[in-house]
Amino acid sequence: MSTIFGTSTAAFFERSVADLSALRRQAEETQAEISTGQRLQRSSDDPVAASRLRRLARADTFDRIDTAAANRATADLSLADDALSQVANSIIRLQELATQAASSTLSESQRAGIGAEVAQIRNTLITLANARDSAGNALFGGESAGAAYALDAAGNATYIGTAQAPSVALGDGQSVTRGLTGPEFLQFTSGGASLDLLAVTKDLADALQGGTGSAAAANAALAALGDGLDAVTTAQTVIGARLNWIDLNTERRTALADLRLSEKNEVGASDLTESIARLQSTMLVLEASQASFAKLANLSLFSVLR
Repeated sequence: MSTIFGTSTAAFFERSVADLSALRRQAEETQAEISTGQRLQRSSDDPVAASRLRRLARADTFDRIDTAAANRATADLSLADDALSQVANSIIRLQELATQAASSTLSESQRAGIGAEVAQIRNTLITLANARDSAGNALFGGESAGAAYALDAAGNATYIGTAQAPSVALGDGQSVTRGLTGPEFLQFTSGGASLDLLAVTKDLADALQGGTGSAAAANAALAALGDGLDAVTTAQTVIGARLNWIDLNTERRTALADLRLSEKNEVGASDLTESIARLQSTMLVLEASQASFAKLANLSLFSVLR
């Protein structure tokens, strides 16, 4: 009989401890819900909901990658747009100088002085053509890491970049070319001939500083400079269109991110008010159970049965 009493007492303690432990775990899980704002602390709580949350988390990861790519493309295109604006301003100044040099009232020495400024502007154009992107690579060299243009011993500029500028993914199969190559805006057609702005500028500077036929050379350069400016303006339009395309995709990603956030809140977020009420209820039951257990454990009958 004493064995039965002993077994019953041990079973009572084991059940009581198990029940109290279960209540403590429930309280701890509810506290975790309140602190994290998530009702799922482990996948086993709701496997289906956990799978949905993992899918949403992967989508968020890809979205961060696409956002970083879009930000880099925006930075590079903005740098290209700024450089093109400076190129356009340089061409406008070249047109002014060529107009002055074409005047028959100027002396050859005055044209030579204008030629010196034209040569300086050409150096500026070469510097702009060899500008760097946000990663330090050639801005107008396609996928080349080095310079886009190189000068030979005679001072002629030659494009040494790749044929195309790189593209970056914007998500959901969308992409954008994040730059231009130098020939896309420095090479153009004028009077049925294919010309290069850097070569046109060098020829003008050499002619003005050389003295012979400099007025005619200046007059002839005006048409080419006008067509060159049109080419740069067209390139700026292309850059603007690509920036707008990035903005549209950014808006789309933002809208999708908002939808994912709503779904995550619906699937995994806890109701703070309900969680607090549940915690209070659990703590009340736990305190009452602990008090009852303590009283029962100290009854004299249990002391006798032991």
